[in-house]
Amino acid sequence: MTGPGPATGPEQIRNEWLAHSLSTDPADRQAAEAAITELYRLIGADPPRFVWVDSPGAAVDSVPPGQTLHLRAADLPWAFRDWPPASRIASEVAALRWRMDRRIGQPWSLAWWQRNAVPLTSAVEVDPREGTLFPDVLNAHIRDSLRFTVRDQIFAPLRAVLRDAVGESLGIGWYGQHDAYWVAYYDAYRRLRRAHFSPADERQLDVWAALARSCGWWWPYDGLCVIAERPAAVHAEAMPATAHGERRLHNPRGMAVQYVDGWGVHMWNGTRVPSWVVHDPTVERIAAETNVEVRRCAIERIGWDAYIDQAGLSLVATAADPGNPGGDLRLYDMPVEVWGAPARVLLTVNGSAERDGTRRRYGLSVPASIDDPVSAAGWSYGLTGAQYAQLARRT
Repeated sequence: MTGPGPATGPEQIRNEWLAHSLSTDPADRQAAEAAITELYRLIGADPPRFVWVDSPGAAVDSVPPGQTLHLRAADLPWAFRDWPPASRIASEVAALRWRMDRRIGQPWSLAWWQRNAVPLTSAVEVDPREGTLFPDVLNAHIRDSLRFTVRDQIFAPLRAVLRDAVGESLGIGWYGQHDAYWVAYYDAYRRLRRAHFSPADERQLDVWAALARSCGWWWPYDGLCVIAERPAAVHAEAMPATAHGERRLHNPRGMAVQYVDGWGVHMWNGTRVPSWVVHDPTVERIAAETNVEVRRCAIERIGWDAYIDQAGLSLVATAADPGNPGGDLRLYDMPVEVWGAPARVLLTVNGSAERDGTRRRYGLSVPASIDDPVSAAGWSYGLTGAQYAQLARRT
């Protein structure tokens, strides 16, 4: 097992765990099997036989017949030793996190506030008259940042793809490198010496850290554990207008996360989309799509100028954008067959530049009753047109 590393700052710890969560290196099978063996020992079970698969999508073919995959708490046997391995591990990790949360403490005493007050740094956006608490720094730099990037942008879309394909047939599992978002939070507290966990909990946290560093998703069964390799490719970009390293999945040419066997997920600017959005978007497919966000992504994939021409949108009015000097606002009627009801779209240019210096053109759906582009822009911000016109600059 790999113990805690040298003391460093929150940003460095976040970047270290982010790198593990995005890793496409082959799994360290020896380290992963040793860590899972230790978890089996912890629940009083013999070491399992290990089966490695190329992706989570391939894991379903390796589930042994006759396994009890999942039991509700009310249906579990009275004796802990009779629970399925996954239920026992779930109970242990829930108890571990509860104990570590207790060690971190709660902000209800003067001593807690004195212990957690830290100097301001330029990386923390707060009112300089108030100061910053250490948990606020950790929450912003590590917990919230990695939750968004790892849990919401990577783990959640992949799990949705898996559930769409096989339902709950794999039972309870864990996520290896994609458990990094919660492992990093506790690891930071101990490495920065802001919490002291018991030796037993330190050892168990080391096990989960080893799994986050060494493998992909895994599922424990009686006598057998199925482990997936890490992905072969991950396409992630910096999330615009964020301060703590948040990233989103995006690939305009293929899957945003792809495993060696071809399983994975397509993402467009952080939104999960069907493969046709990336590979073959058409006006007809956009018209047939019921999900508004998927339609928006498909239009962006074609390009708004091309889509306006191909779909035959009619221009209602144009105006200079008072919130974005040099930009313009264009209001179009959307075909009823695309939006399902009378609607208009405001075509505008992002106030913030992308990483390559360009400004992305995008469309906002607005009520069909709005005839003025400036009023439509104000409506999108919850303002009147006159109020929007007074903005110094939007983002």
